[in-house]
Amino acid sequence: MVLVLGIESSCDETAAALVEAGADGHRRILAQIIASQEAEHAPYGGVVPEIAARAHAERLTPIIDKVLREAGKSLDDCDAIAATAGPGLIGGVMVGLVTAKALAMASDRPLLAINHLEGHALSPRLADPALEFPYALLLVSGGHCQILRVDGVGRYRRCATTIDDALGEAFDKTAKILGLGYPGGPAVEKLAATGDPFAVPLPRPLVGSGEPHFSFAGLKSAVMRAAESGAYAAEDIAASFQQAAVECLVDRLKIALADMGEVSALVVAGGVAANRTIRAALEQLASAHGLSFTAPPLMLCTDNAAMIAWAGIERLALGIGGDPLDISARPRWPLDPQAEPVRGAGVKA
Repeated sequence: MVLVLGIESSCDETAAALVEAGADGHRRILAQIIASQEAEHAPYGGVVPEIAARAHAERLTPIIDKVLREAGKSLDDCDAIAATAGPGLIGGVMVGLVTAKALAMASDRPLLAINHLEGHALSPRLADPALEFPYALLLVSGGHCQILRVDGVGRYRRCATTIDDALGEAFDKTAKILGLGYPGGPAVEKLAATGDPFAVPLPRPLVGSGEPHFSFAGLKSAVMRAAESGAYAAEDIAASFQQAAVECLVDRLKIALADMGEVSALVVAGGVAANRTIRAALEQLASAHGLSFTAPPLMLCTDNAAMIAWAGIERLALGIGGDPLDISARPRWPLDPQAEPVRGAGVKA
């Protein structure tokens, strides 16, 4: 049995978790705590990096202590300490990584510096032991929107990325335009359930272009114009925005899947993967392509430490050792460093 303590602090959730796994396929989250910073950032309509870093520094150690107590474990019971080392808001990443370094040194346990995106990419395997490599992954969150072929731990081929904004960012912006507050994704989804998804003529950026990449900047601008016109109800704008987003995702995935080769499943991960409308559309797409569909449970969609611990367990299972204690935090860390840059800003690649 392998037991790993995971730490996550890349954005505005301070999290710690203990995950165990056995050679027989057994895997279990013994304890997990996610402390949201919604109240701190809500007045600003988005995450303020300085506030986030300070909150991580104040909360992380008590959260780790509580997770260990709830699981009835100590650091001596852990086989490794895994922490997000990037990408993310650098102040927050540094808080979590430095804490993990101190714990690894104090307990004489290996440090596992985990790519936050790899945590998302592998999290469906924590929830679904039957999920096998390779699989097609839609990684969609506030900071990233990518399609990847996942061939194994540390083996990723990026097939598409956003050339401007991520979809989660577009959800948050739409919520801000409609006065729904922060976080925006759940608020837009809730309001959209009462609206007409075809009431507002919004664009579907790059649909029909024949390329797999995403673009959501124009969609955000169209939402703003629709809201400022006063011609549409807020619930119809929300529903039409969500429908446009769904159609963009499905269209891009069709192109990527055709060029990806044989895969076992279509998988979605990241914060936006919690959206039920998007899940339903992707499940239909997977079925049409003869693929199984996998999405992690909602608690593993948003930023969490269980996925970081699990990524560490996956590394240990392959015999990949610990990282040096002088490893640096990284604000940018692509899963596929060999991927060619896309046109436009490409900053979310």
